[in-house]
Amino acid sequence: MPANCAVSTHPAASTDTTAWEAELTLSFSQRGHKTALVNCSHRGPLTVQRPFYPEGEVCHVYLLHPPGGVVAGDRLTINANAETAAQALITTPAAGKFYRSSGGEARQTINLSVADDASLEWLPQETIVYDGARLNANMHIDLAEQARFVGWEITALGRPAAGEGFSDGYAELNWRIQRGGRLFYLERQHLDGQAFQARWGLSGHSACGTMFVYPATALHLAAVQALIGEEPNRGVTLIEGLLICRGLDRRADLLKGFFERVWGLVRGDVVGREVCAPRIWAT
Repeated sequence: MPANCAVSTHPAASTDTTAWEAELTLSFSQRGHKTALVNCSHRGPLTVQRPFYPEGEVCHVYLLHPPGGVVAGDRLTINANAETAAQALITTPAAGKFYRSSGGEARQTINLSVADDASLEWLPQETIVYDGARLNANMHIDLAEQARFVGWEITALGRPAAGEGFSDGYAELNWRIQRGGRLFYLERQHLDGQAFQARWGLSGHSACGTMFVYPATALHLAAVQALIGEEPNRGVTLIEGLLICRGLDRRADLLKGFFERVWGLVRGDVVGREVCAPRIWAT
């Protein structure tokens, strides 16, 4: 089990010397009674801390981006593969930050692959998109028929605590989910200043998020519907075994708290374990 990532010596492809191009590749495999991080390689400023095992067999990994924020021209790619019978949870120690751009675009691509009888939980902290930032974010999820997956993405537009809204720039959020090698779900969100303010968009709410759970049942749907009750700006649906939960809020931490409660309802059935929150969330 590697304690550190191998570093690639290949130079970044970007010709902009002020921009970072970084890539991280992780592979998880069952080794005895634990899931091991069997491959960890990176190029540029993306890496992980050593694996943690707060619940015994499941491998918890924290993604690190040492620069602390992303600017126009940066390109980040994260690849994670959970092999048969592996159980892994990936999170981040802090919010991701995409800073104001003078016109260029920052790109983030996340590729997740989950084999039969494996489980992968993608539970990052929120992504803060500063006013004037331009973000193109792509999430590609490849699920085997018997895979298990829980994942969320929470986006905070502007910084309301600092009196900053979101009137300029945009966040392009794209989801692509394959199941059994076939395209199963495709979604594109374009959030800009108009969508931030409009009643048909975020209606001034700074935080929005989407959570996916697979496989899910009508019982999970009913449990989440009961959790939501009459609470506004929350929603859930079930499409052929894929539970899709959405929310808006004035603060990202409140939305994350809602998703954590949903996680608590479904994890036992989907992953086969009670909730074990990553320790880094408490710091």
